[in-house]
Amino acid sequence: MAKQPSKAASAAKKPAPRGRKPAAPSDDPDFILHSLQDEFEANKRYKASPEEMIAFYRQMLLIRRFEEKAGQLYGLGLIGGFCHLYIGQEAVAIGLQSALDNDKDSVITGYRDHGHMLAYGIDPKLIMAELTGRQAGISKGKGGSMHMFSTEHKFYGGHGIVGAQVALGGGLALAHQYNNDGGLCLAYFGDGAANQGQVYETFNMAALWNLPIVFVVEDNQYAMGTATKRSSAETRFYRRGTAFRIPGMEVNGMDVLEVRAAAEVAFAHVRAGKGPVLMECNTYRYRGHSMSDPAKYRTREEVQEQREHHDPIEGLKKTLIESGKTEDELKSIDKAIRAQVAEAADFAETSPEPEAGELTTDVLVEEY
Repeated sequence: MAKQPSKAASAAKKPAPRGRKPAAPSDDPDFILHSLQDEFEANKRYKASPEEMIAFYRQMLLIRRFEEKAGQLYGLGLIGGFCHLYIGQEAVAIGLQSALDNDKDSVITGYRDHGHMLAYGIDPKLIMAELTGRQAGISKGKGGSMHMFSTEHKFYGGHGIVGAQVALGGGLALAHQYNNDGGLCLAYFGDGAANQGQVYETFNMAALWNLPIVFVVEDNQYAMGTATKRSSAETRFYRRGTAFRIPGMEVNGMDVLEVRAAAEVAFAHVRAGKGPVLMECNTYRYRGHSMSDPAKYRTREEVQEQREHHDPIEGLKKTLIESGKTEDELKSIDKAIRAQVAEAADFAETSPEPEAGELTTDVLVEEY
């Protein structure tokens, strides 16, 4: 027997009577695509304790200062290959990953990955050593900027193939489900990866199998150098899961307290066994796509406007000062973090490079 038209489709043939809501966009009247957005909008900023706000401030500042130092080392020739900095996007990683359970949940991302590793509490020394190709690096100096990895911390990369991490994230979510370990996978990708076919194949399977995964689009508006409005027919990426019955959320990715509030809603949905969520975090990278990108596709005035009026660290700093913190207290935090980053850079520069024999290790998995 052929599938019958849905109730929504039938209802669409004629307008709903005055005063009555239109039919739901699904056969299931309880399935409402905007339900999570409504819940989020009702309580849009996370009510952080003073200790949590200081922790968020410190973590975002660590990412900012670390990335600034990485940019300097790249300029000095101490970091080879590509290097994609996370400056400007710090609130996304900290807002989301501060809500994860580090013992159970997994994270996977693309090649703009330094900030996500730092957000998961991984030692800056090990990350900087990896960037500079040293034996002490978290991937023994063989992953570099784009391919860092730590199974110990349930951080599964760092992937250079655009969008590939989304499909792998689906696999991680399937492993969480299969092992019944209570964990979820947080899978990041950018607006540039949002048009990849494998992303939608993963959406379909994740929804079909009810996988515990949160897909996060970090929309920094320019992909590798093309504005989203020139490359994407649908620029509201949180709507992209609609065809797969995946609820979407749109979030200001420049406000760490808003991102954290969204994380609370999304993660609770997934942990309750209700399947995947698609979250769009609207953010902005201050630097080019990579260190080799002069970013001539946008104006200096545009970047300056973002820095002056939407910076995630300055925004939280203002909130902290309004809550009673002093400029001197916050300056002391910055000073301590600068010292920590300088120590990480010194550690990396003085660490030995891998020996030649390392070229043949970790190439194949010999035991399962």
